[in-house]
Order: sequence, then structure tokens, then C-alpha cells
Amino acid sequence: MPGLWGAYRLRWKRRRFLFRIWRKRKQIKPLQNRIAEVAQDAILVFATMRNEMVRLPHFLAHYRALGVDHFLIVDNGSDDGTVAYLADQPDVSVWQTQKSYRLARFGMDWVGWLQWRYGHDHWCLTVDADELLIYPDHDAKDLKALTAWLDGKGISSMGALMLELYPEGPIQDVQYTPGDDPTEALCWYDADNYTQQYHPYYGNLWIQGGVRRRVFFDREPARAPTLSKTPLVRWNRRFAYVSSTHQILPRYLHDVFDPEGQTKVTGVLLHTKFLPVIAEKSAEELTRQQHFQNSEAYVTYHQQLTENPDLWHKTAQRYEGAEKLIAQGLMSKGDWV
Repeated sequence: MPGLWGAYRLRWKRRRFLFRIWRKRKQIKPLQNRIAEVAQDAILVFATMRNEMVRLPHFLAHYRALGVDHFLIVDNGSDDGTVAYLADQPDVSVWQTQKSYRLARFGMDWVGWLQWRYGHDHWCLTVDADELLIYPDHDAKDLKALTAWLDGKGISSMGALMLELYPEGPIQDVQYTPGDDPTEALCWYDADNYTQQYHPYYGNLWIQGGVRRRVFFDREPARAPTLSKTPLVRWNRRFAYVSSTHQILPRYLHDVFDPEGQTKVTGVLLHTKFLPVIAEKSAEELTRQQHFQNSEAYVTYHQQLTENPDLWHKTAQRYEGAEKLIAQGLMSKGDWV
């Protein structure tokens, strides 16, 4: 827990992020802005994406079913029909940019401006195109019910574990049709190889593990991706994400997990990264280098993904819904249901 000096530094860090967001705002240009039609109590989704037509139909359908009212999406140079498809959706507003994703803090500067401009006092869900949020009883109670309950409890944010799904057998052998539910093709996950610790400065719970650490970072587990996120927030213009949705300021918004008592409601972001298109995307990323810093570990990781790996393991668990994840301790219902 930072002392007075640490708290002062965090305030200035947050202000620098907000200034950076303001400076980057001109990098994104509106293509179709329908946000004026959105109600005061609308639930909003924010995302940056590139070439996601393979996922978009189900992504939008999933979040519409959860009760999302409007999507604010930054497209970063798609050439697969993503832009035209999004612009044709009546509940989507689209901005475009050709600028560097990496130099925009992996898109968070662009999304941050949209959150500052349009998200204030809305419940805002910030996700990637390959992330599908679920939470306890999500099939029966939508996000409007959940956020009303959070409001009633005086809670401003909800955490989620990114649960990485994968197929049985080589990735590129998977049969998947755009528009289908990707969890039917990617129906396996690791249930018990997770570690967690609190970040001493930001205060967020730092969870690592899952299939990427098991397969790609087994020799350097400390470099494995962080899986804990704070994607759902009652937004305020004073807020700013630090690193994707893994870290956010002010730091009290990280008070979303209770590893010991499981007293807080948490969700899971079903991560559908390992569809067959991953090989093509990884090959492109090795050229563009927009999703990671120039680290040997991540270059090797993307190279391995181009080689059609089999991620399945005999301890893999089949995805069967929220109740199983709650029983396994990967999601918590607290006193929500």
C-alpha cells in the first residue's frame, strides 16, 4: 500500500494518462457516430479491434443478449470487411485510425478518449474482440440487473478472470464458421495452474497461469500474460486504465477480488484467441509488432502459434458454464445470487 508520497505519485500518473488521452484524441476519426441516440442509463461497450470479422457477429450478439445498449469501437486499419459491417449496425459507433496501436498504449489512449467523452456516469465494459464476459446467473439476469445491484451496494467496478479456451487437437484443424459461438469450438481450459499476488504499487490482484503459461511460458512463467482484469466500471472522467484493463486508476477500483473469502461477485472473460485464424494473425504480428514490446519471449510465442500447436492436455476441463467455474473457484458469486 503506497504511503502519502506513493498516493501523490499515483495522482500525477493518472493525470499524465488523462493528458496523454487528450493529446491522442485527434488520431481517431469518426466514421459513424450514433452516440447522441443513447439513453442516459445505457450500458456501453468500448473496444479497439482490427480484422475481426470472424468473431464480430457472435461478439455483438453475445453482448446484446447481456443487455449492452451501444458499442463504441475504434478500428485500427481493418481490411477484411470489419469497418463496413460495424458501420451498418444501428447500435454501433465507429472511429478509425491508421496510427500505431502499440504507441497508443495498445489502443487504450484511443478508447480512453471515448470513455472520457462519452462514458462519464455510464456503466462501461471495456473488452477485446476475443473476450466474452460471463458472470454468475448471466443467463437469467442481464447487465442492467447486475449493475443496478452493484449501484445499490455502492460498488463501482467488477473484476474478471480471463479464462483461455482452446480446442482438442491442433488449432488449425478446428472447424469454425463465423457467427457461431466460438466456445463450441474452443471448449477446453486449464482449471488449476494459477498463481496470484497483489501488485505492491497499483494494488490489483495479479493472476497468471492457464494454457499460455503452461505451453508457451513454461520456462519463464513470470513472463506469462496477466489474466486478472477490471473490465466493468461505473465510469468517471477522472478514471484511466494503465495497462489494458489489468490496471486502472484510482487504485480503489482494483478492490474487486477476494481470493480467500470469495465475498465479491466476479466474472470470467472467455478468451477465444485460439481460433484457426491465430496462425495468420501471429504471422502478421511478427511483421507489424504492434501487440508486444520487442521481447524474445513474445517473438518465440508468436512463432509457435504459426506452427499449428496442440494445446490440449489430459488435465483439461471442458467448458460447461458458469456454475462449474464457480465450483472450481474461477468465478465468485459473492452475495449477488
